[in-house]
Amino acid sequence: MSGGEVAGILVAVFWAILVSFLAVALVRLAQTLKATTKLVADVTEQAVPLLADASATVRSAQSQLDRVDAIASDVQEVTSNASALSTTVASTFGGPLVKVAAFGYGVRQAISRRTRDEDDRRTTAKPSRRTVIVGRAVPPARGAWRRRKD
Repeated sequence: MSGGEVAGILVAVFWAILVSFLAVALVRLAQTLKATTKLVADVTEQAVPLLADASATVRSAQSQLDRVDAIASDVQEVTSNASALSTTVASTFGGPLVKVAAFGYGVRQAISRRTRDEDDRRTTAKPSRRTVIVGRAVPPARGAWRRRKD
């Protein structure tokens, strides 16, 4: 054997080993592609119903949001109507009620002052005495005995 023949045999063996490695790699790549194809098919089978359910859920949520929006606008309208009614009632009855309350307060103060002045005149002008009416004693005027103790 000559040097050229040995080199040819080495090149042939090298190519045979290289082709074997490439064949093994291609077989594994084919298996991987098969598994990937099967996985994608399974995911597609499961994802389509899930996407349909998600789409139905989104549509249902949208209809509920539309209802909530309608309710919120109705509540806003009712609130503005109540505010307008409150303003109207306050402006219609507020002024006269304040005047009546102030008048009532003034009357109470005047009556209280008058009663107090009368009580003061009674206690300072005359000493308290008991009056007998057909066998029974009448107590002195109210408030007179309180002022004497002080």
